[in-house]
Amino acid sequence: MSSDNRQYKVTENAIPSSSRQYPPKVYEEYAYVLDVLPYGRATSERARHMAVPTIQVVGENFFTLLEAQLKPGASANIRERIYVGRERREKVDRVIGRVGNEELTAGAQTELQSVIEDIARNQENHFVDFFNKAQAVTPRMHALELLPGIGKKLMWQIINQREKKLFVSFADIKERTGITDPARLIARRVIEELSGESKYRLFTRTAQ
Repeated sequence: MSSDNRQYKVTENAIPSSSRQYPPKVYEEYAYVLDVLPYGRATSERARHMAVPTIQVVGENFFTLLEAQLKPGASANIRERIYVGRERREKVDRVIGRVGNEELTAGAQTELQSVIEDIARNQENHFVDFFNKAQAVTPRMHALELLPGIGKKLMWQIINQREKKLFVSFADIKERTGITDPARLIARRVIEELSGESKYRLFTRTAQ
């Protein structure tokens, strides 16, 4: 067990590839519906008479926040997984573009954390891999410490446990480290990144 003042060895890629540092021009394929706006979202750039049925969604791979226009006659439900990729779309006519966290409707904001938690649980192996491979981001800051509620003591407990044996599931992480809900921890971190509250990105990407 090291002291809190120990400096970490920073690798060339300070945040590992498992932490989703993606190249540009990589698009979301599927997303989850956060809110349905039958008449679109009123903005200064979009006249009300041009309003169209719109959905606000969060991507399942990069947690990109998007608005998309539905096809005529198409409908979508809150929390529905929907295809937003570049091939033939069943329900989405076009992806209008990215939106900021502050542009989400109140309904979308309400759904955001629980939807991200579901995404994390659906991709459990990927996020368990993060706990197994996360490295230092600076000589005195470890990527694990960027997760809400993880300080030096818990960070070292995670590292010591994974050195004995790699984690295999969220339940394994919970049992061996005392973290109550890893998916919720990840969701809280994602929302911090989407809100622009941290200069480090573990799970999201910057706007291209």
